[in-house]
Amino acid sequence: MESFRFCFLMLTIAILASPALSDLVLSKVDRRVENAGSEKESKVLLAFPEQQAKNMAYLIATPHEGKGKGKNPVVALPVEAANPKDMPAALTFYSVSLPKGLAEGDSFTFDVLAVFTHALRPIPEQITQADIQLVLYQDSAHYLSPYAVKVQSLSVKLPDSRIESYTKLENTKIHGSEIKYGPYENLPSFSYSPIAVHFESNLPFAVAHELVREIEISHWGNVQVTEHYKLIHGGAQSKGEFSRLDFQARPNVRGASAFRYLVANLPPRAHSVYYRDEIGNISTSHLRGDSKKTELLIEPRYPMLGGWRTAFTIGYGLPLQDFLFESDGKRFLNITFSSPMVELVIDALIVKVVLPEGSSDISVAAPFPVEQWQETKISHLDIDGRPVVALKKTNVVPEHNQFFQVYYHFSQLSMLREPLMLISGFFFFFVACIVYMHADISISKSSASYLAKQQWEEVQSVIQQLQNIISRCLTTHDNLEASLRDLSRTGNIQACKAARKAADGLLKELSKELKPLLTFLQSSPSAAQVLPKVEELVAKERELQEKVMVKHSTVVDGYEKKLGARDIENRVALQQQKLTALRQEVDDLLEFIDEI
Repeated sequence: MESFRFCFLMLTIAILASPALSDLVLSKVDRRVENAGSEKESKVLLAFPEQQAKNMAYLIATPHEGKGKGKNPVVALPVEAANPKDMPAALTFYSVSLPKGLAEGDSFTFDVLAVFTHALRPIPEQITQADIQLVLYQDSAHYLSPYAVKVQSLSVKLPDSRIESYTKLENTKIHGSEIKYGPYENLPSFSYSPIAVHFESNLPFAVAHELVREIEISHWGNVQVTEHYKLIHGGAQSKGEFSRLDFQARPNVRGASAFRYLVANLPPRAHSVYYRDEIGNISTSHLRGDSKKTELLIEPRYPMLGGWRTAFTIGYGLPLQDFLFESDGKRFLNITFSSPMVELVIDALIVKVVLPEGSSDISVAAPFPVEQWQETKISHLDIDGRPVVALKKTNVVPEHNQFFQVYYHFSQLSMLREPLMLISGFFFFFVACIVYMHADISISKSSASYLAKQQWEEVQSVIQQLQNIISRCLTTHDNLEASLRDLSRTGNIQACKAARKAADGLLKELSKELKPLLTFLQSSPSAAQVLPKVEELVAKERELQEKVMVKHSTVVDGYEKKLGARDIENRVALQQQKLTALRQEVDDLLEFIDEI
């Protein structure tokens, strides 16, 4: 290389003043190289300072087409990292391969585009809601080149004409928002002249710390794209209080550096678009489309000031026939790699392509280096899971939003797997229903459990009959008590004796009905639990019956002897106390047996 002299016709570096939402710096260099040596040379070195190399996200070299030829397709020149000998260690080098070697006296003009991220530093680093955002850009007025430069100039284009300060050198001119340095002639190799430009830029710096794009292919006619964003405003940090009232009243003054919306240019026939976060659906979005694109304008839940963060998800469907093709017996997906968001800087981008279950022989063709691995995703009606191709790239800029391809083999018979699973599932379900409806699943009448249940039901029926008899006996006792009250009121002894005679006859009949019921309970094993209480109930009722009869005889005898009412009450007072206690015991036993 040392035996060659290259003449650089012109060099231009521009910070593009576009409606960008990020801190992108685009460096475009037009070069004309001429070989003044005796040997053929096919490569040219590009040099970048260490800090610029760290922030460089994209680098491309293309043949210069000249004015009026920009619409023709241009093939990029190969660019690769280089490590030349005897060069400064603080510089990073790349080599550009020319289409053909340059002989002595030959020249070639080509363009170099480099995109840098996080190259603008907010000064001051913290601002209030009412402050404007000022940023600092640092570079060299002389193009850093390992070759001697014959003629060179630099143009720095700013987004606003308000410039706080800038480095003034020889041949420096300012026109509105553009600062021009040069032209400078006959510069030696590695010539460096630092410059700094401190200017106003209220363009918000939208930075995605992480973006995960999931592209799921369904051979039933749809490509589903889901994008998970973790976004931050990467500009000057906001300090102090935030007033939404002031922001809404004067958004261009009270929060000029905040971004209120983002624009995503989706493919033309995107459908089923949604925009949501962890809380739910976000309604502040607008969708409009034409034959060339579908534009989605979304607004975060709150205006984004410097340092503020948000997370949300965008999803949409695409027609399969627009993105899936076949070539040499293999299918391949042809879709863009990066985010559809306009001018978004992405620190880490992960693209996951979910292929149909049964896909094999998977390969990826990307226009730039990416980290790659494979995963498996289990979804509905899957058996082995769906293969997932994961691609990762850091420091991604809009220039990376190029088409990439994922190739794979897929059998047509595999498409029948899920329908056959559904058909089989419904078939076996209906067969099970038919079997259930026609099968006798009742308990066998000869089984021990059925016999035990039947015996218990018989015991319950007998106990119910016994309770009814006891209740009728108690009603008879109440009738006798009522006849005594009538006797005390009317003095009709004959009527009271008639009531006694009727009660005796009824109680005898009830006693006859009670005997077979007791006999059944005593002979039934299922009644063993309740039998003691039943026998106690019958005994108490008989005792109660005897005492009622004794009381009745005592009162009637007193009236026949024409004793006074007080004397009669004194004679039966003790009997009445025993009757009350017995009646309470009988009622308690009835309640206990009823609960069983």
